[in-house]
Amino acid sequence: MSLVPWWNGRDGMYGWIWRHLPGNVWVRALISLLLVLAVIYVLFQYVFPWAEPLLPFNDVTVDNQ
Repeated sequence: MSLVPWWNGRDGMYGWIWRHLPGNVWVRALISLLLVLAVIYVLFQYVFPWAEPLLPFNDVTVDNQ
């Protein structure tokens, strides 16, 4: 058993994405940054506004005394 998770050839999802990106290290890093920014944009513009009415933020269980 190894302490390094990718020692036996399993490096997970991020390793798979990194291997399939084109270019050298700097191009891959830039593309990775753009992908992260795109995911954040989609979350804030579409997913979070869609999910907000479904979340119980205004359901307060404390009574005023």
